[in-house]
Formats: sequence, C-alpha cells, structure tokens
Amino acid sequence: MSAGNTRRPSLRPALLGGLALALLQTARAAEPPFERTEQREACTDFEPLRRPLFGDLHVHSSYSFDSYISSQRNEPDAAYRYARGESITLPDPDGEQNLVARIQRPLDFAAVTDHAEYLGQISVCTSDPWRAGYWWPHCVMTRSSSFVLQLLAASWWTRLGGMSEGDPAPSFACTLSDCDEAGADTWASIQRAAEDAYDRSGDCRFTSFVGYEYTDTPNSFNMHRNVIFRNERVTDMPISTYETGSYQFTRLWELLRDQCIDAGTGCDVLAIPHNPNLAGGLMFRDPETPAEATDRLRFEPVVELTQHKGSSECRFDRSVGRGVGTADELCGFEQVVADNLSMLGSVHGEVRTELAAPVPIDEFARRNMVRNVLQDGLALGQATGTNPFVMGFIGSTDTHSATPGQAEENGYVGHLGRRDSGYRNVQDHFFSNPGGHAVVWAEENSRDAIFAGIRRRETYATSGTRPVVRFFGGALPADLCDTPDMVARAYAAGAPMGGRISARPDAAAPRFLVSALKDPGIPGHPGTDLQRVQLIKGWVDASGAPHERVVDVAGSSGGDAGVDRETCTPTGRGAAALCAVWEDPGFDPARPAFYYARVLENPTCRWSTLQCQAAGVSPFADDCAERAAEQTARAQERGAQGDVYGKCCLREEDEPFYSPLIQERAWTSPIWYDPAPAGPARLAGESPRSARRGS
Repeated sequence: MSAGNTRRPSLRPALLGGLALALLQTARAAEPPFERTEQREACTDFEPLRRPLFGDLHVHSSYSFDSYISSQRNEPDAAYRYARGESITLPDPDGEQNLVARIQRPLDFAAVTDHAEYLGQISVCTSDPWRAGYWWPHCVMTRSSSFVLQLLAASWWTRLGGMSEGDPAPSFACTLSDCDEAGADTWASIQRAAEDAYDRSGDCRFTSFVGYEYTDTPNSFNMHRNVIFRNERVTDMPISTYETGSYQFTRLWELLRDQCIDAGTGCDVLAIPHNPNLAGGLMFRDPETPAEATDRLRFEPVVELTQHKGSSECRFDRSVGRGVGTADELCGFEQVVADNLSMLGSVHGEVRTELAAPVPIDEFARRNMVRNVLQDGLALGQATGTNPFVMGFIGSTDTHSATPGQAEENGYVGHLGRRDSGYRNVQDHFFSNPGGHAVVWAEENSRDAIFAGIRRRETYATSGTRPVVRFFGGALPADLCDTPDMVARAYAAGAPMGGRISARPDAAAPRFLVSALKDPGIPGHPGTDLQRVQLIKGWVDASGAPHERVVDVAGSSGGDAGVDRETCTPTGRGAAALCAVWEDPGFDPARPAFYYARVLENPTCRWSTLQCQAAGVSPFADDCAERAAEQTARAQERGAQGDVYGKCCLREEDEPFYSPLIQERAWTSPIWYDPAPAGPARLAGESPRSARRGS
C-alpha cells in the first residue's frame, strides 16, 4: 500500500533507478562497496542490494564474573556454538549443569563481550589451583556452589569495579598472582574462539567478532560500552576502566585511537553504548570539547536500544499518564522502574537494595531515553554546528548464560545462569525480558561487510523477533511500493536508514519509504502478523525546544487481532507485509529533524505469562492469587525460598509499565534531515581517520 502524496513521479527517478540497478547487478564483478581488510574467500552469497543479517553483539561467557558466580560454565567457544545452532548445557536453579539449551534459529553473527576489567582476575580465581591467588577468600567464594556465597562474591566483585563506591581497583588476588599474565592468556583465548568460529570459506555461514565490554558503573549507573574490532588485528589487551578511570569514556576513545586505529597494524574498532535506560542520565553528556564531539561520532555510530534489562527508545508511565518528554503511550514497552543496575537486585522474590526503588517520571533522566538524546543532539547541532548524537539502533541480549540471540519469548531460559533459571526467572527477574537482535544490512556475511554496515548505521533493532524492514528517505517517487525495483530506486533517489538527507533546491518535503515483512517463524512456531508501521519524527524549533510526532503510515491499530487467554494462541489476523510512502505534511526546510520507523506486531503473550501459565498460574485467571500460593508452596517443598509465583498475578492497571501481553517490534535507525549540506565530520563522522584528536 502507499500513503502520502500520490502525484505521478517524473521520469528522472525511474531512470536513476534503472541505472542504479544495472550498476548494482555488475558490482560483484568489481570491488565491493566496502573496504576489505582481511584475507578470506569471497562469499558465494553476495547481494549488491544488501540483505538483513541477524546477530547479537552483547554476550557474556564464564569469563565474566557475573556469569561465573551464577554457576554458568560455558566459555566463548560454547557461546559461538550456541549462536550457530548447537546445544549447550546450562545450570538449573540449584546450580547443577543439566539444562540443555539450543537457539531456535541460528544467528548470522555474534561477538562475545566479556568484562575487560575482570578477565585476569576471574582466570586467577577459577582456572589454576597452583596459583596462590586461587585461594584468596574472594576467589574461594567465587567458585562456591552456595547461592548465598555466590551473592556475596558478586557484591565483592561489583565493589572492585567501582559500582558501589570508590574507584575501580583489582582484587588482592592480583597481589598474590599475576593477573596481567592471566588476562593476556584469557584475551588470547577470546581471540582464538572468535577465529575458530568465523567461517572464512565461501559459504560465509557465520561471522564472529573479537570484542569485550568496557564496564564503567559509578554508583550503579551504567556507562558500559561494547568494544567491537573489525578484524583479527586488535589491541594487545582490552582497555578497561582500570586504565581510564571511572567516568572517563573519552579516554577510552583516545586509547583505542592510539593503540588501534593509529597503530599502523590495520586495526579498526567501534564502541557501542549499552542501553542507556539504567545510566542515570550519564551516558550522553554535552561534549566538553570539539574533540569529544567528533570522537563520539567516530567511535559510537550505533546505540543498543533494547536488551534484557529493558528498552531505551522512550518512556511513558501508564500509571500517571505522562512520559519523559513524550506522550507516546507505546513508550511503556519493556521499561523497568529503576534507573540503575540495582534493578537486578532481587533475591528470593524481594528487592534487596534501596537503589532499585522506582524513579518517578519527573525525576527520571531525560537522556536515559534515546529519542530524547536524538532531539537534544539536534539542538546542540543548531547551537554549536556539530550534532554529537547521530546514532543508529541495534538490539542485543546481554546474556550472561553464553546464549547469544536467545531472544524468543517462548522457551526463554533466562540470561543469568542459575540466578534466573527455572522458577527463579519469574521470581527474581520478572521485569527483565529476553532481549533483542542487532540487524545489519550488508552485501555479504563477512566481518568487513557487517562492520561497514554498522559504521554507516544501516541497522535496526528488534525486540527478539525477525521481521525484515527497509527504510529510505529523500526525493523518492510516490509509487515505490508498487514497483518491482523498489529497493534499487530507493537507493538511487534517497538515503537508507542511518543516512542523511539535505535541503532540496525547491524546498520540497522529503518522502519516506518503509517496507516490512513479517517474521516467517519456524515449523511449530509461526511468526506473528504485523499490526502497523509508524514513523516517528523528532525536531527542534528555532529556540531549540524539542518536538515529536508519531504517525501510523501502514496497517491499523484496529482489527480483531488478540490472544486466547487460556492458551496464549494468537487470534485474528494482521498483515504479512506492509509498505508505505509517506510525505511529511509538517515539513519545515529550515529546521533539522530525524525520522525513524517503528514496526509493531500483533499482541502476543509475554515470556513471563508463558512461564506462569506453564506452572499452572494464569495471570488472566480470577483465582490467580490462589493458584500462585499453591504453586509457591509446591516449589518451596522442592527447595525454593520466598514468594515464587506471586508476581504472576500483578494487575496491569496497577503497574506503570508491565503487561502480560506485549507487542514485539522493530526500530529502524533514523534518517537525519539537515537544512544545509554538511561535511562528514560534522554530522556523520564516517571516515575512519577523519576525526583526529584535537581537530
């Protein structure tokens, strides 16, 4: 279907589209449109118009302290096996390794991103009893199978990382044993696992990236970054907060430049900000120098919009009927009540820290939400000439169970080892979720192609399903949805998601093409029909005040789609495909703006609803509380402590964000409109060497 202006297109876009298609069809015989930086076989499957590759760039193995102390013993090689479709074994609620997990559909790419700060320390504590540090009491607690001792060890580790108070500092175990040597060995193992998993043959079945997580968490506020290297040429060691100090992410960029990009080794790298909903507003500060602005553009082309600790698009509190700079009610999707990492601090069904208390809507930091950050970036660009917040979107899982891509609501095994295995998932991590996917449009499934796609921000995030979404903007023909060469013509006449468009000589409003195909699903688990596609516009007025508009451009919020509350089977129908061309009726050629698409599926049952019902406790039942008490008593007979199933009976009308039903979704990277032409360093920052320190 089409929407917006329906004037007949001129011959010029059609000719451009035909020319582009001809050029693209011969592209494979020439050099690819991205730089090749590694030796490998050419991919047999090469798509000049690009194809969507689904991955996960936020994955923890047993090399991370919070994974290991949760009785999770899978190392990076096992995580990559899981991503490719093989089964691995996970701990049950008692810490016994007897749960078999397997992803429903293999991923195209993944990166294991264990915490840089702890690589050597965890190795000393867990791998070699001949090391003196192995017997340091904290290390003994780390290896314990006692749930209580594991929790105490976790508290100790977070203090060492500067999460509670003071600066990050290594364990005393590093005085007894050489953590630097152990860390180097672990870093080598991470690289080896990535290389072993990478398919360098012409089949190009799977791509792995060498990476790690930079874990800065002052006072439990999350400023983590996942550092992803383009190829096998990486820094000698991961750069951590031990080298930079806390709240010094600009120093991370400087050291990555010195030790990677400018090292003359062929190293290339980017950093992906962790979903910022738990950052206390600290993730995206105003740049303090021009160099900080250009470095942010260079190193951080995308942001993690969703993962298992919540979503960061925007925030709307249903209980008070207001949002954080928004009136968009769909911004309540997978929100958590706190604004810091203490939201994970539940044990036996009870929150054990005051830091996890709900944050009122008027006190919740505006820049915890990415839509607000993008608006503020426009204002900064208007005031200073440089918009530092030009970021595309990805999703990931942040699994700590070595299960990359395990983002389905059905069959969700949790993401924190025994701490959310079995009944503990509902009991202690009810407000977490399975996470999402990073989707990259690339010509082939190789490191260079995917990395180039991320750098140009031709990416989108999903909440865990796999719809296929295209988004273009510019001087597009109004009939694109009805043309067989739609994508080629869109590339020729406009910019894809993540790109930018500038003012036209005639000051005409841009048109936007959005196309969505439903997730096809797998045998036994069909994909969910699409409900509608929305376009979100953000802009600032002459005074810098932010504005937003959300408009349905395809599909409808009406219809008969729903869920059978007894079985959680979808009812009614939606669309298998939606397409629209939309022209902005409120376009002001003098005002900078951004646009992105949000694709909504029909309602389905949330993971918690499925697991509660499987335990005999239906959130929809009138006697839910009685059933919860009965099943909790049975769980306690088997060794559980505390209220296990009480949260199953939370009433949606009493909660600011929670609902037993959800609408899975996808968010495309934005397209930016700039009133005047701008150089790449000013807005896009795409050149690997364009943003020099101090420029």
